[in-house]
Amino acid sequence: MVLAPVAAAVVCAPVGSATTQQNPKVEHVLLLSLDGFHDGDLTSYAAAHPGSALADVLARGRRYANASAQTPSDSFPATLAMTTGGSPRSTGVYYDVSWDNDLSPAGSDCSTRGALVPFNQTINLNPNAGDSVADINPAKLPRDPDHGCSVVYPHQFLKVNTIYEVAHDAGLRTAVADKHPSYEILAGPSGTGIDDFYGPEFNAAKSDIAKIMANDELKVVAVLNQIDGFTHDRSAVVGVPAIFGMNFQAPNIGQKFSGYVDAAGTIPQSVTTLGPLTGTAPGLAQALDYVDGAVGRMLSRLEADGLTDDTMVVLTAKHANSPVDRGALRWVDPSGFAPLVNSVQPGLTAQVTADTMALIWLKDRSRAADAAAVLEANAAAIGAGTVTSGAAVGDLFAGQLGGNPGRIPDIVVQPVAGVVYAAPNAKLVDHGSGSPEDTHVPLVIIEPGRKGGRTLTCPVSLRQVAPTVLRALGLRESLLDAVRLEGTQRLTNGDEC
Repeated sequence: MVLAPVAAAVVCAPVGSATTQQNPKVEHVLLLSLDGFHDGDLTSYAAAHPGSALADVLARGRRYANASAQTPSDSFPATLAMTTGGSPRSTGVYYDVSWDNDLSPAGSDCSTRGALVPFNQTINLNPNAGDSVADINPAKLPRDPDHGCSVVYPHQFLKVNTIYEVAHDAGLRTAVADKHPSYEILAGPSGTGIDDFYGPEFNAAKSDIAKIMANDELKVVAVLNQIDGFTHDRSAVVGVPAIFGMNFQAPNIGQKFSGYVDAAGTIPQSVTTLGPLTGTAPGLAQALDYVDGAVGRMLSRLEADGLTDDTMVVLTAKHANSPVDRGALRWVDPSGFAPLVNSVQPGLTAQVTADTMALIWLKDRSRAADAAAVLEANAAAIGAGTVTSGAAVGDLFAGQLGGNPGRIPDIVVQPVAGVVYAAPNAKLVDHGSGSPEDTHVPLVIIEPGRKGGRTLTCPVSLRQVAPTVLRALGLRESLLDAVRLEGTQRLTNGDEC
């Protein structure tokens, strides 16, 4: 993928220089996300499979048993939390599909402002391409009227820098493998932070557990090649990246189309009679076995290549999923939001993004309280637990820093437990909300030279991963814009919190 030059993002100037590492603890950081995984899933899987790779990770690592993903618990803000140290209030990114009142629509002449920002598969040249040919179609990107009506790539939309940019600026090699070409956002506003990017689109496989494992395997092979010192496609010898890793979708899709047996999170062995869909194995159990095997292959390859003592491994999940209890599941069609909002004023709805939380942007922001009142009056129909609007929305994201007023949603609907915004029989779980089921994720760090098998119970955030990674590489965490803006601290590595 060829990254576009930076033009649109407004970022904070970094403090100092990243040209020199100071007392690095490791030479490499392998960052793995098992999307959809709950902290409890790690516990139960390791207990049921004591000889597994995941059990080995727990035995060798430092576990943070009270780790929380970013809210909204969508992959985009959650990934950015881990790699910038920031929440949406500094990154300016609230979801993969969002709205920006200051940008102009794709393909327009920038004569109007207010644009959909769809950084998912819909901006691809081919939304269903499942390999390295997947790439972004500039014609589908929003435009920036303040910069010559230029298109805005994902990395240009981001308002703060990333761990990949800091490492790259220090002369270290970086790599990323993730589920959409739009994850080039991790290159950061400069567009130069990633030396080896691989984004095999997962859209065509996202409703088929067997296909999603095959899609994940593309990324696993890429990471194994990088451990060996090659590029992701093994076309050139370049050295092992300082920061690299991948995202697994198998647990996420396994939960969506196989689900759990009960509220305790018991994992089914087949999907033949479970959930709204019919079919046979593979199910969630097979998806987790695949992930465990893939993680094991990576750890074994690190050992075989003599890299174990030089590599920090971070195993976590961008988000979990809800509801675990299939008996609590209630589908609510998200198409019902726009008619209610538009009853206040015709055409008032700009964008509704809804999974297990609904984010609503309005074309006339002054009507937010009126629209929220209508939604509250219809709370039972839309499955709403709370409806937050106007300035109070900022409080849901720990306040605002003033850098993204045109992007923050006008209304946020947190549903009652069990609600998934989807058509009936579409899926068993989803994510996006700030509920514990969506945000209580595993976080384990294997750090060479530190005792493993420890569990820390203090509350921590995935935002703390970013400064922890930089410090392990001997780079100053203060070089991250979001760390300075939000005061994000490193994860403690002591015996107590």
